[in-house]
Amino acid sequence: MNLDVTSLVDTFPEASKLSQPLVQKRLRYFVWIMAAATLFLMALGSATRVMNAGLSCPDWPLCYGQLLPQQQMNLQVFLEWFHRLIASSMGFLAIALFGVSWWQRQQLPRWLPGASSLVLGLVVFQGILGGLTVTELLRFDIVTAHLGTGLLFFVTLVAIAASLTPYQGMGTVGKLPWISLSAAALVYLQSLLGGLVASQWALHQCLNASQLCQIMNSHILGVVPASLAILFLGVSVWRTPALHPLLRTLANLVSLLLLSQITLGVATFRLHLQVEPLTVAHQFVGAALLGTLTVFSVMALRDMTPDCDESLLSQEP
Repeated sequence: MNLDVTSLVDTFPEASKLSQPLVQKRLRYFVWIMAAATLFLMALGSATRVMNAGLSCPDWPLCYGQLLPQQQMNLQVFLEWFHRLIASSMGFLAIALFGVSWWQRQQLPRWLPGASSLVLGLVVFQGILGGLTVTELLRFDIVTAHLGTGLLFFVTLVAIAASLTPYQGMGTVGKLPWISLSAAALVYLQSLLGGLVASQWALHQCLNASQLCQIMNSHILGVVPASLAILFLGVSVWRTPALHPLLRTLANLVSLLLLSQITLGVATFRLHLQVEPLTVAHQFVGAALLGTLTVFSVMALRDMTPDCDESLLSQEP
């Protein structure tokens, strides 16, 4: 599930009145596409893990010493090979974003070249971690760091895209940005705990050998603070008068994603991770929840100072 905030914003007249340079408009769509592709890539990585395909290509960066290992190709090899292909493509897209942001910086917001540099740095670091997951034989701490960096890369893209999206705030958000940021931080930490559970197969270890139960229980208990923060956000949105319709829409989507995520989590636990699509969906929805909270946070922060928000999208003098 990926939220097209651009289309949502276009439904509100006050937002459509904001004009942007053509290069900025195109770059905004480009970054949204990158964010959607990253969400797909994370789901693909989850599918690679649950299908035990993480070491199907025993070398790196090639696969069996080839760009396309036709003779060794099967479902597991294809998943790992395709995951690497999409990840490499994201690297080239990040380089393109970096180049355009600096080359056209006179027509773009002053902060964008620096943000694109961060994106490039994250994707390079992520590529290094991806190689280490293979060479270090799926060592759990490296696998978890790989997931955490991937989420940071995704969140950064979402924040950039949301910042570039035309939006006219109403100055009524109060403390909503800080509530949303707190909820996003808790969801991120919960995702890292989930990564630890997955990378060590903690659920199987706990149920079958009574080992690593502490890690499993930490992930289960971590649902509570993240859920309470999101529920508090929903109540606060409901009690805030004259709130921008986009923020209300995003808050409703966050609540829906939370309900879906809890349902998927319970199902995967009860079925002992035996249904692979449920496990993949669990990680996918978790990432979508984090991304939606990020969009809400960015828009709410912009709403705090609607008169100054124009400077966020301004060009260099």
